[in-house]
Amino acid sequence: MSARGGGRRGRYPLRLRRGSVSWERQKPSWREARPALIAEALTEAQARPSGNWYVIGASRDVRSGRPLGRTVAGVELVVWRDESGQLVAGPGACPHLGAPLKDGRVHCGTLICHWHGLALDGGPFAGWEPVPAHDDGVLAWVRLDRAGGESPLDRPVVPPRPEAAGSVDAVYTGFGVCEPEDVVANRLDPWHGAWLHPYSFVDLTVLSTPAEGVEGFAVDVSFKVAGRVVVPVRAVFTAPEPRTVVMRITEGEGRGSVVETHATPLGHDERGRPRTAVVEAVVAASDRPGFTAARTAAPALRPLMRAVAGRLWRDDLAYAERRWHLRSTGRFPG
Repeated sequence: MSARGGGRRGRYPLRLRRGSVSWERQKPSWREARPALIAEALTEAQARPSGNWYVIGASRDVRSGRPLGRTVAGVELVVWRDESGQLVAGPGACPHLGAPLKDGRVHCGTLICHWHGLALDGGPFAGWEPVPAHDDGVLAWVRLDRAGGESPLDRPVVPPRPEAAGSVDAVYTGFGVCEPEDVVANRLDPWHGAWLHPYSFVDLTVLSTPAEGVEGFAVDVSFKVAGRVVVPVRAVFTAPEPRTVVMRITEGEGRGSVVETHATPLGHDERGRPRTAVVEAVVAASDRPGFTAARTAAPALRPLMRAVAGRLWRDDLAYAERRWHLRSTGRFPG
C-alpha cells in the first residue's frame, strides 16, 4: 500500500512517505469543498431520525455509587446506576426543595438527596419522573422527547462497532459555543483535514461524495507519525442520525475501527449563545498480533487517545464556533 491511499495492507503498519510536499504547496481543496455539497450532506443528516436520544458522555463516566449531573437541551439531569448496574436518569432537581441531585449519594442503587434525605430508586416518586436512558457499552444516552420533538425510538441509533472483546475504546468530551449542526458540518467537510490539521493528516484525497450516489464521503489519508513516517488508510464518513458523524476505516491499518462524533446541545450561556458538547468515541481494532498487548494496556492508552482527539478538536471547535458566529450574524457564505 502506498503512502497515499488505501489498497492492500502491508506486513508493517508504517510507511515512508514519498514525494512529500510542504503544507503550503499541497493541492488546494477549496474548489472540491463546495459549500452546497456540504450543506446538502448536512440537510440529509438532519432529516434522519434520532428518536430523541442524546449522548451525555462515556459509559464509564457513570460510576456505581456516584451520581452524574448533566444538562442537555437546557434540561438539568442526574444520571446514576441502580443496584443491578443499569442506567437511571431523570430531572436533576430534587422535587422537595430543588436541591442538586448530582451532589447526593447513591446507596445500594438508590439516590439520596443530601439536603433532606429524599430517596429515589429510579421509579416515579413525589413528582420526580425518570427519562429513558441507555448504555451501549461505550456511551451513555438519554431520551428527551419534549426537547427532541420526534417520534421516540426504543433505542438510540448506535452505529456498528468492532467487538468489545477485540477493541480499545476511549471517549473525549469538549465544549463549544455553537450548535450541533456546526459540529456535524465540520465532520461532513473532510477536505479541511490536511490543511487544518497538518500535524496529524497528510496526502488527503476525497475519492467520492454522496452527490455521486454513494453512501458518505470516502477518503484516502495518511496519519502522520513522525517526519515522513505515516500510516495510510481509507475511511468513509457517514451520518446515521442528525447529531452523529461516523468515520470508519475501510482499508488499511485498523480496518473496521470507528470514530463516532456526537454533538449534544447543552443550552445557552449567560450571553444567550448556544453551547454544544462534542462527545467523540474512538473504538480501535486490529488483527495485528501486538494488538492484544495494546488491549491489555487500555487504561494507559485511553488518556493518550483522548489527548490526540483533544488536539484535533481544538481546531475543529474553532471551525464550528466560527461557522456559528457567521451564521448568527448573517454573514455565513455557505
